[in-house]
Amino acid sequence: MLKKLNTYIVDNKKKVILFLIATCLSVIVAGSVNKFGFWIPLGVLGAVGLGTFLVAVFKNPKLAFWVYFGYCFVLGFLVKTFLNIPVGLALDAILLLTWCSILVNMNKFNWQSVKNEHVLLSVIWFVISVLQVLNPYGSSLTGWFNELRFTALNWLLIAPLVFLLFNKMADLNRFIASVLFFSCVATVYGVKQFYLGISGGEQQWLNAGNDYTHIINGTLRVFSMYSDAGQFGASQAIIAVIALVLAMGPFSFGKRIIFGLVALICLYGMALSGTRGALFALVSGLFFALLLSKNFKILILGVAIALSGLGVLKYTKIGDEIFQVRRLRSALDPKDASFNVRLENQKKLKSLLKDEPFGAGLGMSGINGITYNADKPIANIPPDSYWVKVWVMYGIVGLFIWMAINCYIIGKCSGIVWKLKEPKLRTKMIALTSGTAGCFLCSYGNEIMNGTPSYLILFMSWSFVFIAPWLDSQPKQIEANGDDL
Repeated sequence: MLKKLNTYIVDNKKKVILFLIATCLSVIVAGSVNKFGFWIPLGVLGAVGLGTFLVAVFKNPKLAFWVYFGYCFVLGFLVKTFLNIPVGLALDAILLLTWCSILVNMNKFNWQSVKNEHVLLSVIWFVISVLQVLNPYGSSLTGWFNELRFTALNWLLIAPLVFLLFNKMADLNRFIASVLFFSCVATVYGVKQFYLGISGGEQQWLNAGNDYTHIINGTLRVFSMYSDAGQFGASQAIIAVIALVLAMGPFSFGKRIIFGLVALICLYGMALSGTRGALFALVSGLFFALLLSKNFKILILGVAIALSGLGVLKYTKIGDEIFQVRRLRSALDPKDASFNVRLENQKKLKSLLKDEPFGAGLGMSGINGITYNADKPIANIPPDSYWVKVWVMYGIVGLFIWMAINCYIIGKCSGIVWKLKEPKLRTKMIALTSGTAGCFLCSYGNEIMNGTPSYLILFMSWSFVFIAPWLDSQPKQIEANGDDL
């Protein structure tokens, strides 16, 4: 019998070792629970899990980034759930961890691929933003640093990732599929908020002063898992544009139905948010898509339909009994009180900035302005727009540079799309370029471009369009690998 046991052990060394390790761990955990309770064993298991995650990340940087990707979509939910824990810092930590892994494995990547206009322009904007620390207006150093993270650092760190890590057709397809999936989940959660109610943490967030903008005439403006209703509504409009373009593309009937359903789901989410600026993201994004399609008959028809829809909103009272329709209609009313308050605020800012060609500095506008520079009058005037916020922080000189950079990138992407030959790839790039154009334009009405998850979708989309010519040159390889969306 002992001889058989010895033979079994020799033949099954790995199984026996794993069994012994599992047994020892079980005994240790049981003893720890008996003596110290559950916290220490849970801490040990958490440390083991974290260690396993770090080992996996340093072998494969993509793993860390996909965690970062998902985290971007749920950050707003986590912030409102764990009110006293700075969960936002984990977002930066995961992105930095991705870059640490890339640098550890730097010999595996083609660093020549990052030599392109998108990455170069992100570097230029980052340098300009860093130099704002010298702005004589005197903003808080903490406010400058916090603003730098979202205004320039994220762009600098995300722009090169597609060229290094996600430069295959399969990566593009996973990106599009993930964006559509998380956006649908966000709408589902938004429906839960609207019909079944919000969580305790979300109620505390509203009670902290956010109910002023998120409860209108007793109706909740849904914010879902995002930072606020403005970000949620605009993001859903952008994704609706992407899905609608894909639904019109040369894909199978089943896939086009799925894309169409995603578009409808996102449009419903947009409506629940009550975000008026989202309407401009939708209209401008679709117009851009029709223009890039080079089908001018459809472009004329699309413009006619869009103008008809806007005409119904502006000149009729159809659907006025529905809160969401009333909110969209008010976006076209030049007498709207909110719109006129924004114009008055811009007049005040113009007066304060007349002798500040380089602006008041980073962190001097928006939430960072109120938090870290409340003693400065300019910091207490809400920008109500990302374009205006850039103007306040960087001045008219910085605003001109920023506008030139964004317009150049969108123009470059449009030129790339026009030259693509592979029909499916071209449709995907039209979708992404149109979505980014809508994101840029609707940021005039709200702070969209610098918020999660919009900035992630924006910067990655631009990078994917920049590598599209290389993907376009490999249609046979794409089909052979089965990397079709």
